[in-house]
Amino acid sequence: MTTQRHLAAILACDVIGYSRLTERDERGTLERLKIYRKDLLEPMVSEHQGRIVKLTGDGMLCEFASVVNAVTSAMAIQQALAEHEAETPEEKRIRLRIGVDLGDVVCEEDGDLYGDGVNIAARLESIADPGTVIVSGTAYDHLQGKLDCGFTPLGDLRLKNIERPVRAYRVETDASASEAASPPMPEKPSIAVLPFTNMSGDPDQEYFADGLVEDIITGLSRVNSFFVIARNSSFTYKGRAVDLRQVGRELGVRYVLEGSIRRAGSRVRISGQLVDAISGHHVWTDRFEGDVSDIFELQDKVTESVVGAVEPSIRLVEIKQARMKPTDYISAYDLYLRALPRFYSMTREGFADVRRLTNEALSIDPGFNLAKALGAYVRSLSMSQCWHEPDDMRVAARMAREVLAEARDDPTSLRFAAQVIAYSAKDYQMALGTIERSLLLNPNSAQGYTGSGWVNAHSSRPLVATTSTKQCG
Repeated sequence: MTTQRHLAAILACDVIGYSRLTERDERGTLERLKIYRKDLLEPMVSEHQGRIVKLTGDGMLCEFASVVNAVTSAMAIQQALAEHEAETPEEKRIRLRIGVDLGDVVCEEDGDLYGDGVNIAARLESIADPGTVIVSGTAYDHLQGKLDCGFTPLGDLRLKNIERPVRAYRVETDASASEAASPPMPEKPSIAVLPFTNMSGDPDQEYFADGLVEDIITGLSRVNSFFVIARNSSFTYKGRAVDLRQVGRELGVRYVLEGSIRRAGSRVRISGQLVDAISGHHVWTDRFEGDVSDIFELQDKVTESVVGAVEPSIRLVEIKQARMKPTDYISAYDLYLRALPRFYSMTREGFADVRRLTNEALSIDPGFNLAKALGAYVRSLSMSQCWHEPDDMRVAARMAREVLAEARDDPTSLRFAAQVIAYSAKDYQMALGTIERSLLLNPNSAQGYTGSGWVNAHSSRPLVATTSTKQCG
């Protein structure tokens, strides 16, 4: 049997959730798929000078001499199928995913194709979302200026059984709509940390899981080589079953960290997995166990492992900068973690609980600046909400100044203190210098830029405040 090698544009497609569809309605699904193949897919491939190499159950492999024709055919197929299925109930809808590559192929005597071009097209198809087309970087380079569509870069992907990274792009028929729907991918390694699942079987331990995740977010964001999504954005997914690739698109990040925390008495187990949100592949997974008294060490291990998995070239000094042990007393830290969800409730009752819990933490460790800063901030915010007590303005300002005297390297404490100094003490120069130092220590903090916006607004600098607030988005 003789073989020939040549360059070709390869289109690979298959049906999303085919097994589920046939389980619901085997005969109906097969009949509709046959009709679509005969009336839509085959004519459109032929119309664009392509040939169907083979049918693969619910899929199809096609060859084109021109990558422009291959992608034009793919877009036409997706549009026609979407129109035909528009009236079909969502759970019964047939949707395709398509991958296109321009590469070297080997053609057997019987017309079948093998080689990198086929393999990459098939792998790109497997990571495509329903109704979309993904093209390789090689195909993209030959499409410039030849099609009326946009392309969203997906970066260099690690595809299954493909040794080298593959540059890829998602085809957008309306590029501006795509940009509105998906935030642009930052140049830095970008990551979102989702709320960890509380596996303790005790709802009262929810605060513990959320507090640890918030500290992991803070630790990662102190690494200058990272772009880290703020807690307020990633915690919108709390309690939801989500597709991590969808999370990546919605937040504009390359990596998503998820996991679980189990606390039984004094023992803690943290399990985490880092997922490439573009390909859906696992980058790193690990489990950490220890005593509650070792919780800061466990947090450091999680943070270091994620940093090492995403960006091995990051300098060790940056990893060390991410470490911070806020107190030597785990009981005080536990009270601080309990205070956080009550703070985020933004209610009168919640703020009252924050006062009580931070006061208890400070009675255990008077030098616990993070608890002192939160206590000062909640008193200052209470004034703006008319939930304050008579002496709140003076106490908040005093506590904030104590934080400034002791916490020169904790960006979160400095952020809280800066806002208190601006609002309650009216010392705008000190507040501006403090928030600037907070951002210097943690330049990736969305909450830091939000705080900067408020400090500048209180300091009668509206244009700078607007710029700072925009940066937090």
